[in-house]
Amino acid sequence: MSNTRPIFGFHAVTSRLRQNPDSIKEIFIDADRRDQRARELIKLAEFKDIRLISCDHERLDKITGNKRHQGITAIVDTTRGYLSIEDVLETLSEPARLLVLDGVQDPHNLGACLRVADAFGVHAVIAPKDRAVGLTATVHKVASGAADTIPFIPVTNLARTIRTLKQRGIWVIGTDSNADCDLNTLNLHGPVAWVLGAEGQGMRRLTRENCDQITRIPMLGNVESLNVSVSAGICLFETYRQQLTTIPATTNES
Repeated sequence: MSNTRPIFGFHAVTSRLRQNPDSIKEIFIDADRRDQRARELIKLAEFKDIRLISCDHERLDKITGNKRHQGITAIVDTTRGYLSIEDVLETLSEPARLLVLDGVQDPHNLGACLRVADAFGVHAVIAPKDRAVGLTATVHKVASGAADTIPFIPVTNLARTIRTLKQRGIWVIGTDSNADCDLNTLNLHGPVAWVLGAEGQGMRRLTRENCDQITRIPMLGNVESLNVSVSAGICLFETYRQQLTTIPATTNES
């Protein structure tokens, strides 16, 4: 089985160049692309010492298997992933936005969570290696490209990773429908990691105990809980909305 596959589109390839260039074997670019976006990507690839191959549109169609490649595709080594969360955090020039998934096992839910994470500028999605779904073919399909733009970091010990995030000054917030704290009361201007539990079970005890804060999403109807990707979208949007403002946060207390 091949250990390489194509990723395509300017967003996906640029994100991979910036965050995990060592995984890129070569980049194919449409010879007719001479616009500013193409020039910037070529400059970045040359800086990262990645092989560039100029080709025609038809060859790109054949490599990617579709016509939605925007004239750019990269061949990536699927065995070269992100080594640690530190690798991602070291590249950031803005407050961290992280999503931690404690034992999500449905590939459709993980794929949807990756799409949400991409939509709201999450810097990495963290999940345990055991008793959780990984980046399967179904996840890639549901994620609609987000699996290539968002670093997915499987970890051996989730509780230890959460403690590491806290040591790096990241506020770790767990979600629970029975929590006393309300999402609307939180100050989310600083670095944040949202922790969402598995389908039906929620966070494990040790995960919960290592969170700085447990909060709930206010709900008006009769439904007791939301799908994990829906919950992630609500929490991440509120974080994104608050971090867009120019008022600096002096504390992460509600």
